[in-house]
Amino acid sequence: MADGKRPFSRRTLLFAGGAAAAGLATGGLTWAQRPDPDDPGQEPAPDPTVPLRVGDFDLRTGTELLAPTPLFNTTGPQSFAFDDTNGQVYTLQVVQDGIRLDDEPDPVAYEDRKSAGDMCLTRLDSSGNTLGHMYLRGFGHGISFGVEPTGQRTYIWLEGRADPEKGYGRTVVRVPFKDGTVLDSSDDSVRHFEPVPGATAVCPALDLAGERVLVSHEEEGVHRFSVYAMADFLAGRFTAAQTIKAGVQVKEEEWFQGCALYGDFVYVLTGNPYTGKNGRNPRKSGGNTYLSAIDVRTGRAQGRHKVTVAPDLPYREPEGMAVRRVGSQAGLCVGFSVKAKDRRELAVYRFTG
Repeated sequence: MADGKRPFSRRTLLFAGGAAAAGLATGGLTWAQRPDPDDPGQEPAPDPTVPLRVGDFDLRTGTELLAPTPLFNTTGPQSFAFDDTNGQVYTLQVVQDGIRLDDEPDPVAYEDRKSAGDMCLTRLDSSGNTLGHMYLRGFGHGISFGVEPTGQRTYIWLEGRADPEKGYGRTVVRVPFKDGTVLDSSDDSVRHFEPVPGATAVCPALDLAGERVLVSHEEEGVHRFSVYAMADFLAGRFTAAQTIKAGVQVKEEEWFQGCALYGDFVYVLTGNPYTGKNGRNPRKSGGNTYLSAIDVRTGRAQGRHKVTVAPDLPYREPEGMAVRRVGSQAGLCVGFSVKAKDRRELAVYRFTG
């Protein structure tokens, strides 16, 4: 994609872990290469009478939550998160090419922004109208993040201390949203949490209902998801309640595109943008976006299904996932990067139970 691949791009993920702290059983989920839609050996179409459940959610219930919406910058969205208290949506994207911020002597190229981990955060209302923005320099790539509304302030949980070569974060930070400002990861005001010292490709997500923090990270070449009590995390106590381990096998499909935590499941999003008709992911295939769930109590896979909603979107690259709550009902939401005339836009779809 024009906005750069994820740290697990060109790879297939193999989940094979469990809740290590509790010594639970291990399970496996392989994301293998999907067959060509014209291949007679392709897996059969799912029976429409059978619920396509992934964890707590039914993938037949997909509805448009946010029509293709422009963000503050023109680059593609990387992820999004909800402030359900105030009915708002936040999005992250790499800073677009040629922008010069107030303290910069010259405009900066997109590739330099990406490798430096410079991001633009946009705040939207529920209809997609822009309410504000801020720039976050040196933080990371934004595969996932969280929003925590507290009284008059809203805190953003995201990665920090971006690797200066790869542009992905190595810590977790919690910073207040301040419209129109520029914040550097190296500022003294930014507190960095290191739940796994030396980890790379770090990105958090929040389960506010369960008061938990999910941290996706890579350690010594192994991809893991760790779950922490939020109070313990903020106090610097980094004993994970659960850790799901993952290995990596080199492939050319199913890029890691986001994660979320809700109830007993970690949800994982993978997929690619459409390719040409002779590529691995042509439009006629309906795309290769998949949602998977892993039970944090056992480490076992609990459903993996293709996301077939909105197959005719232009470009249609999966970009981020998050849980949105309306009253007592939760919805698992998937975002897509969509091509517009001279920019990328974000479209979001919601799946309920």
